[in-house]
Amino acid sequence: MRIYVSVDMEGVTGLVDADDVQPGGRDYERGRAEMAEDVNAAVRGALSAGATDILVNDAHGPMRNLLPEALHPAARLVRGRPKQLGMLEGLTGDHDAVLCVGYHSRAGVPGVLSHSFMGHEIEDMWLDGRPVGEIGLAHATAAALGVPVVALTGDDAACAEMTEWDASVVTVPVKYARDRFAAELRPQAQARAAIETTVAAALTQAPRRPVPGAAEATLAVRWQSASVAATLLGIPGVTAEDSRTVRATGPLPALYRQFGVWMRVASSLTNQPPYC
Repeated sequence: MRIYVSVDMEGVTGLVDADDVQPGGRDYERGRAEMAEDVNAAVRGALSAGATDILVNDAHGPMRNLLPEALHPAARLVRGRPKQLGMLEGLTGDHDAVLCVGYHSRAGVPGVLSHSFMGHEIEDMWLDGRPVGEIGLAHATAAALGVPVVALTGDDAACAEMTEWDASVVTVPVKYARDRFAAELRPQAQARAAIETTVAAALTQAPRRPVPGAAEATLAVRWQSASVAATLLGIPGVTAEDSRTVRATGPLPALYRQFGVWMRVASSLTNQPPYC
């Protein structure tokens, strides 16, 4: 059984502030250690369910947060950037299941460190007219490859977002949002034990694989900056809905990969802190 783990940082046990998750932040070194512990709990759960191959993708920010020496020795690590598929780099149809660890809710939702990919630079996103963030877009892309997302960990807002997107995915709330930078924390030992047992149970149930396909989807993104939207119109297939909203239609995961290009363009035009 081949398992793919995409690990973000904002939804990790105990982390609530930009200083916890940004390189140079006063608590970042502690945050990356907590990140490794959540991932390792998921890896242990996968191993107990019979996983024979586990690939972990560091999917947060600079994508160099997980220290290789801190990762469970049974897992392989994809580290650094750029990555053509970003948060899903290395995922293929040969994998049997996806685990989303440390994920957060989309922009505008009152969850811990909520945003969609680029802090406040991205105001809203829609996939086929449905509000979407990192959770939904990862799920839809994995499904297009024929791989089910079976478990997600994060705060209660992230868990609710995943359940709304696909109720069959099991979730583990490791904290409960009080505001965007505050949460009631689940005790660490309890949270990690829940991650391990929940992942093991989810994988033991032999999750149903979605049918892979190249059906077209439409992604729309509303940017804070009209300059970003105007520049993106230079990419073939990108059209404007208004002065700050662009859209494109195509098959996943190719559309997900193109969105990564949009973000690189936006990064070249803006220099916004991610959690304003």
